[in-house]
Amino acid sequence: MTTQTVVRQMPELEDALKRRAPGLPLEAGALMARYTTLHLGGPADLLATPRHPEELQLLLEEAHRLGAPLTLMGQGSNLLVRDGGIRGLVVRVASGMRGITVHGDTLVAQAGATMTSAAMAAAENSLAGLSFASGIPGTVGGGAYMNAGAYGGEMSQVVVRVDAFDRQGQALTFTRPELAFGYRHSALQQRDAAVYRVVFQLPGGDREELLQEMVELNRRRAEKQPLNFPSAGSTFKRPAGYYAAALIDECGLRGYALGGAQVSEKHAGFLLNRGGTAADFLALMAHVQRVVWEQKGVRLEPEVRILGEDAPVKPV
Repeated sequence: MTTQTVVRQMPELEDALKRRAPGLPLEAGALMARYTTLHLGGPADLLATPRHPEELQLLLEEAHRLGAPLTLMGQGSNLLVRDGGIRGLVVRVASGMRGITVHGDTLVAQAGATMTSAAMAAAENSLAGLSFASGIPGTVGGGAYMNAGAYGGEMSQVVVRVDAFDRQGQALTFTRPELAFGYRHSALQQRDAAVYRVVFQLPGGDREELLQEMVELNRRRAEKQPLNFPSAGSTFKRPAGYYAAALIDECGLRGYALGGAQVSEKHAGFLLNRGGTAADFLALMAHVQRVVWEQKGVRLEPEVRILGEDAPVKPV
């Protein structure tokens, strides 16, 4: 599909959405740097933030009907958008779908709820098993999609069902076996599913102990991670038998910078935006991968999701 075709589709799509869902938050030419924790990325042709599952379903249906390119995102915490931005419709399942309810040992969270808010709701209701999620800067939907984890816990241990839509807007349900969780992986990725609800089953625990555990994990996170600069968390997946941060450090790359991107001096697994561009960040990623391969014989795979187009080359 050509860029010209996409450009022609956007006004028609925007008009259809305004007719069918008055009040649906829409933003043409939305600068993606505002919606990612890396603070990088050019404009999206059209950004929509659904307020409830029915609006998410509508967005999928209309984009499919018009053949418009569609990109799904959550909080943008594990996302690198190139400087040229994203063509078509971007659906941000984040601030508009944040509801959380608790019934006995079951916690139900809409996909836009943050991992931290889900962990807090569990602890406040004396439910254990989600403390690891406190401080993970992403949404519950994104966490299920990539089987997010930290400090020995991960979503595969506590998620029992995910409700989603396919790219045509048809409802899907995944039970825990059907999710086929693996390291930073789930079957949701194969289906390219748009998650709208995640169901957790959690064991009982002591409220005060759980809250204190969350405080301690956040203290450890603040001590070890460079939270004072824009990042997407751990940039690379953990290679089998190794730790990415240790490999990068052993190759002498701690603090190494290219343009406005830098390997963190505090935690070598984090690459930081120090006022640069997405092109700077991609160049630094490629340099780190090349050096680690040459010195250690280990290939680092990105954990960060890379989307969009490069900025057009400006004539000299």
